[in-house]
Formats: sequence, C-alpha cells, structure tokens
Amino acid sequence: MTSHYLPMIELTRGSIVESVHYGAAAVVDSHGTLLASFSDPNTVTFLRSSAKPFQALPFIEMGGDKAFNLTDREIALICASHSGTDEHVAVVQGMQQKIGVSEKNLLCGTHSPSHQPTAKAMLLRGEEPTPNRHNCSGKHTGMLAQAVLRHLPLEDYINIHHPVQQTILNTFAEMCGLPVDQVVVGIDGCSAPNFAVPLRLAAWGFARLCDPNQLTSARAQACRSITRAMTQNSDMVGGPGRFDTLIMNLAEGRILTKGGAEGYQGIGLMPGALYPVSPALWIAIKISDGDSGGRAVPCSAVELLRQLGALSKQEQAALETFGPHHLYNYRALQVGDIHPCFKLDEVSNFKQAIQPE
Repeated sequence: MTSHYLPMIELTRGSIVESVHYGAAAVVDSHGTLLASFSDPNTVTFLRSSAKPFQALPFIEMGGDKAFNLTDREIALICASHSGTDEHVAVVQGMQQKIGVSEKNLLCGTHSPSHQPTAKAMLLRGEEPTPNRHNCSGKHTGMLAQAVLRHLPLEDYINIHHPVQQTILNTFAEMCGLPVDQVVVGIDGCSAPNFAVPLRLAAWGFARLCDPNQLTSARAQACRSITRAMTQNSDMVGGPGRFDTLIMNLAEGRILTKGGAEGYQGIGLMPGALYPVSPALWIAIKISDGDSGGRAVPCSAVELLRQLGALSKQEQAALETFGPHHLYNYRALQVGDIHPCFKLDEVSNFKQAIQPE
C-alpha cells in the first residue's frame, strides 16, 4: 500500500525532520482529463464522508427537495459532516418534520458533538447525545427522505441491497465513469455504505458535480442545487472553526470542499474560479496514515490550492493555522514547523487549464 504514496507533509523539530505524512492527489477537469497529480492518481481508496454530495444527488435529482419544500440550508446539511451544534440539530429536526420521520428512524448511531462548547454545555445540563447530534444525521435523514419519496420501507434503509442504496451506488458509479461492479463497497462509521474508487475517477465525478453541463438536464440541475447549497451554507457543511466551513466562506462560491475520515479531502474549483473562463477542477487527496491529528490534510489542501493559483495572499493568510505554520509547545515556545514537501506533476494541458491565454 505504501508504494502508492510519497512524502507530502513534513514536521520538523530543531534542525531535523521528525515526522512525515505520505499521500497522493489527483487534479481532474469535468471532461475526465487528469491535469496534474502527486504520487499515484490511480490509488483506490474510500471517499468516506467526502462522498456525501453523491449520496444526496439522486434524491435531489428526483425532486425530493421540492417535494418536501427543503431549503438550501437543509440540502447542505444532507451533504454535511456537521459539528452537532444546537443549530445543526434544529435544522435536521425541521427537515425530519417536513419529511415525516424522526431521529428514532436514524441508523447512524450516537456520538458526542465535535463542537466542544456544545459538548460541554450538554454535559453541564445532563443532556445525553442522541442520533441527531451525529455528524451524519443529515445524510441519514436524506436517505430516509428518498425512501419516503419512493414509498419504500424505512427499516434497514442503509442495507446495500435496499433500493435507496442501490440508486445511490449506481448514481455514484455513473458520475465517476466506472462500471458499478468496479466500485468497492464498504461500511462507513455511520453504518451506511461507502465507496472506494481511484482518486482520479472520484475527482472526475466531483468535477462534473461542479460543472454538470455534460449531464442530463435533471442531474445537472441537481448538481447545481447541491453546490449552491453547500457553498452558500458552509456553516451547515461543517461548523465553527472547521476547515471546510472556513475555506468556503473565504472563497465566496469559488471553491467547494468536503472532507472525509482517514485522511480524505475533496476540493473543487468552480468554473471561473481561477479566471473568468477557467474550467471546473477537482482535487482528490488521500493521506495514507489517516491523519488522525487532522494536520496533514488541511496543510496539503492549502498547498495544492496555492500551487494552482486559487488563493489570494489574503486568503492564504486567513488559512495560516491550516497551512504551513510554526509549531509551539505548551509554553508558547516555537519548537518546529509543519510544511508541504511536494510539487504537483503536470500531466496534460495543465498550463492551459490554470492559466488564461
């Protein structure tokens, strides 16, 4: 497995490199052209929560958002890995009321909110976490909504053989240009099916999400609904202080991001993000060790955007704590640095894609 990855992020202490995170990345346009890569762009890995926009896509394509009168904030929450704040819970509860389900129907499990002020407030008032606090409660509510819309059983809606999951799987495979039997299926942390495909094909699927002009009218409109909802309601997609939320806020519609567990990150440049007629691009990143500390993924993401010329100096400064930066100990003494140690390999038409004529 390590042969698919090369050193991507280094941490120094004193004068030596103390730790190294290995990774791989692919940059693809909406035509499926691999424009640039680092290490092996054909590395097969699970998207984890980065797959959520794809899992929402068939429901939106069926007109489910209109059938239940869902707002863009609710659509964004279906695609979210939210922090479990009171506002997130209020939005998911409102969505469940519209659909006619409740958190009792959710099969995602339960965990404490990742937003620590919320977790502390709950502890002080003796409140136990419930499924709606789970970071995937929006996604699961969206799956239930598809079942209600199609008059399908709600029980075991996460079973890969359930029609809801089969529709999601087939839609995902179509977006990535891959036969459905070549998608590797596993079980995510929230118990729903998840998918593994080569980085470059996942990136192609996402690039088409960002620029769906080659898709059918209904699917293209659904893609636009999802990207609009996520970029305009980034606080629903993540939460306070979260990388996805901060970068989408800064980019003001130019950049779409969605992270996943175990070191996966997807970053999309919307059409016109680099210059007025620049194409949509998607960057798929995988850190091989899973990045449990959450430091290598954002640092590599900021560096990739910098190499593509997608961030202004002001935006890079605002992302300082996520990008390359000094490391300090508990006495606020500088002890080292975290920085990228890679450069994208230009593959095909790279200069033409990222630079205006």
